[in-house]
Amino acid sequence: MVDSNLSSKLSEMIAQRDFTTLHETLCSLPPADIAEILHELPSSEGAVLLRLLPRPLAADVFENLSFNYQEEILHALGSKDVAQILNDIDPDDRTALLEELPSAVTQKLIDLLNPEERRIAVDLLGYPKDSVGRLMKPEYVAIQEHWTVAQVFSHLRAQHHKRESMNQLYVVDEQGRLMDYVRLRNLVVADPDSPIKDLFEHRNFSLCVTDDEKQAVAVLKKYDVTMLPVVDSNQVLLGVVTVDDVFDVAETETTEDIQRLGGVEALTGPYFKIGIFDMLKKRAPWLSILFIGEMFTSTAMGYFESEIERAAVLAIFLPLILSSGGNSGSQATTIIIRAMALGDVHLRDWWRVFYREIITGFLLGTTLATLGVLRILSWQFLGIKDYGLTHMHLALTVGGSLVGIVLWGSLMGAMLPILLRRLKLDPATCSAPFVATFVDVTGIIIYFSIAYALLLPHLPG
Repeated sequence: MVDSNLSSKLSEMIAQRDFTTLHETLCSLPPADIAEILHELPSSEGAVLLRLLPRPLAADVFENLSFNYQEEILHALGSKDVAQILNDIDPDDRTALLEELPSAVTQKLIDLLNPEERRIAVDLLGYPKDSVGRLMKPEYVAIQEHWTVAQVFSHLRAQHHKRESMNQLYVVDEQGRLMDYVRLRNLVVADPDSPIKDLFEHRNFSLCVTDDEKQAVAVLKKYDVTMLPVVDSNQVLLGVVTVDDVFDVAETETTEDIQRLGGVEALTGPYFKIGIFDMLKKRAPWLSILFIGEMFTSTAMGYFESEIERAAVLAIFLPLILSSGGNSGSQATTIIIRAMALGDVHLRDWWRVFYREIITGFLLGTTLATLGVLRILSWQFLGIKDYGLTHMHLALTVGGSLVGIVLWGSLMGAMLPILLRRLKLDPATCSAPFVATFVDVTGIIIYFSIAYALLLPHLPG
């Protein structure tokens, strides 16, 4: 953890022009901690601190900054400083920054790159948004299958600038097509004269450059590796995707899913960086849709107006029963969406989910029904509330409705995300408020239908 007072101390050093102490203090900290400190400072002061850092450290710090703060820093720095940072940071991080900026700013920054880095940036920006191509690093170590271990080590010494991607060495043919890979740890203990093909892993899994970046998260998790090769449609090796890049994707995807589950369109930045008008645009459409949905609840109640007039007591338990159905639906939705995201539930499992939710929903409904019936009967016998001669029928109505509505809510909450996935839509758009609203409308029909059968025939008139 970073000392909370350190940012204020650094501000004082900047004001006092004590750049020697500033340099010594910053260079003793990890890049992530320096980035955390910079986020507490104005971008003008952050730009000063970045100028004081050695180039490699400045690039590492810049990669740990949020996109919004990176943009502010770039505006605060001179063109020479910006070019230095952009040329030094990893290509995948630079791509992520450039695609977040306005096109005019992006083009200006690309012009600041040296020819080689400009070529890499343009190539990466040419891949579809949210694709593995935008995520990959075009830096990897490629070796030939006919080499010996000694030849590979000689090659590694010439490729020392690619240290981060040396734990896995990729074997390619003369056309650059991926054949296999070798682990560095196996290479170290091997005889120098051994042919490299004796160390093949015989596991040729990879990502396609046009795959969705979510695929990278799933494949890295499936094979439990820290790095994956990226190939084109002809199996030509283009780059690698590392686990640290995937962490960022997974965090973004999880954040978006959580926001959608709450009935909010996914935010495009930190909470305090989103303007009030933009926040309204993110939240108002969903609230409007939910409001219109609740109008159907009022319409449904209108059909049972005469039943409510004959048994006003039904209205007392209506919020209790509807909220139980909505809560059970929200629970099921959250559980199934997360299970689908983790790969525990697939489309082919829909019938197993349906079967489990019938049993679970029935048992949950029975549990709540027992509590509801006990509440009505105990209030009646203790004299807290007199429900009249029909109190037993009222208890059965409330109990039966809870079983039906909770069962229905569980089924709908579980099956709607699967249906959306089947339609190739994002299951997270099936938000908890949406499910609750849908269950409210149908719950009214269930409640008053049961009341019509069990309670109303026993009422006078």
